[in-house]
Amino acid sequence: MKITKEFKDFALRGNVIDMAVGIIIGAAFSSIAQSLVDDIFMPFLGLMTNGINYTDIFLILKSGTTKGPYPTLAAAKEAGAITVNIGLFLSSALTFMLVSLVLFILLRLISKVYQEPEKPKEPSRQEILLEEIRDAVRGKIS
Repeated sequence: MKITKEFKDFALRGNVIDMAVGIIIGAAFSSIAQSLVDDIFMPFLGLMTNGINYTDIFLILKSGTTKGPYPTLAAAKEAGAITVNIGLFLSSALTFMLVSLVLFILLRLISKVYQEPEKPKEPSRQEILLEEIRDAVRGKIS
């Protein structure tokens, strides 16, 4: 009975709920970032490199039931070939970099919004003495 109470206290603590919401939003954001890379960036990258489809860059480690060469990664997978998928890795790395960049920018904006205003620093001993001298001189002139 004690363990269920401890678990309930743990699960309903604010930080755990905030973390769960963050993970869910992160997963949704990840699919958006993946689509941005696959559907927006990669076609432009392919266009700049004379139509190379980066998802179809792969190395064949072992041929499948039908011998290669295979025109696409899908054809190689269908034949049962064992491949190293360089293009898919590049796409995933680009997605990671994009998500990291967006999260970095987002965290910088959040930290600026929630940043405590700078407290004015107290004047140094030298500044206080100079102010006293100024005030004394003004008193003699007046």
